[in-house]
Amino acid sequence: MSRSRSSEATETGKVPSAAVFAFSLAYLPLFAVAAWWGGWALLAVPVVLWGGASLADYLLPANTRNPTIRMLERRLVWHDRLLLAWTPIQILLIFGTLALITQTDRIGTAEAIGLMACVGIGTGTFGVTYAHELMHRRNRVAKSAAKIILISILYGHFFTEHLRVHHRYVGTPRDAVTARYNESVYRFLLRVLPGSFLSAWQVEAARLRQRGKGAWSLDNPFWQYIGGAAAFLFLAWLVGGWLGIILFLLQTLIAILLTEFVNFVQHYGLTRKHLGGGRYEHTREWHSWNATRPATGYMLVNLQRHSDHHFKPERHYPVLQTYPESTAPHLPFGYPVMVAMATVPQWWRWVMNRRVRRWRAQHYPEIEDWGPYNNMDLPLPQ
Repeated sequence: MSRSRSSEATETGKVPSAAVFAFSLAYLPLFAVAAWWGGWALLAVPVVLWGGASLADYLLPANTRNPTIRMLERRLVWHDRLLLAWTPIQILLIFGTLALITQTDRIGTAEAIGLMACVGIGTGTFGVTYAHELMHRRNRVAKSAAKIILISILYGHFFTEHLRVHHRYVGTPRDAVTARYNESVYRFLLRVLPGSFLSAWQVEAARLRQRGKGAWSLDNPFWQYIGGAAAFLFLAWLVGGWLGIILFLLQTLIAILLTEFVNFVQHYGLTRKHLGGGRYEHTREWHSWNATRPATGYMLVNLQRHSDHHFKPERHYPVLQTYPESTAPHLPFGYPVMVAMATVPQWWRWVMNRRVRRWRAQHYPEIEDWGPYNNMDLPLPQ
């Protein structure tokens, strides 16, 4: 297997300003206008947000510029403030909308459902994406903000699962979040929703055992995840009664599904080579799908530069690098279009399976039998 290419991308530009990534600030007035008009105007949220960004992706040239990675973190302070500001915004967005629906007479049942679905679009598109970035920070404020965001969609265990399981075992049978070759997104959801919760619990229990404590120790962050979820559900009940809880759960469902649809896209069919004896090669930039689409890239704070994120997870989002297709596999479109494509398994397989096969031939020509890799029927990592 050839590894003549450089493992580092070439730096070609300055770090984009925080304003370039502030798509969430455009979502808020869009949501407010849609909520005011109601009815069919609510469709403007997904159409303008995802459709508009995808159209801009098509019209604009690919973003292959790599900002310098040799800079002080203090110069990224406004980039971090953008992420941190979303935590109170998300809480106000969720419960302010619940109050608007349940404590006024101007919104009907269909509009209430549409309005909370639009909230879920915001919490799933920006909330989880920002939390994902914040959880990789070293300071407690950022990590706490990430937990609050995730708990507010009843997905607190994602914090543990992502940091302690996904990044360590991506591309191996132990990682539930790595989508298998030829797997539909619907089968993926049935596997990953319980699987990620279970794997997060197991890794926390193992960590506590190593410290001489039981799984139910108060040091287990699952107390935060479950207790925080109960608190948010209680607050939803205080604001809107049982209707408030139902609408709150609708918002969480939308956000969680968006999260896992994106997870499905990010690693579909890409696996790390098994070296024997339960050992796997180190995670490299060719073990995640990369995308150079500009508008959706900025909207999702460079999440689409996922190849570099897994290769160098300590890098902050403004300085994540992109790679040529000779190094990292590229998606044909940005995440919104890829997620839409995944809803139709036949369409998804027609577009993506041949790319996976090309990736296998390019990076692992020495592997002749991919059968065990297709269903991840391989030994668990040691």
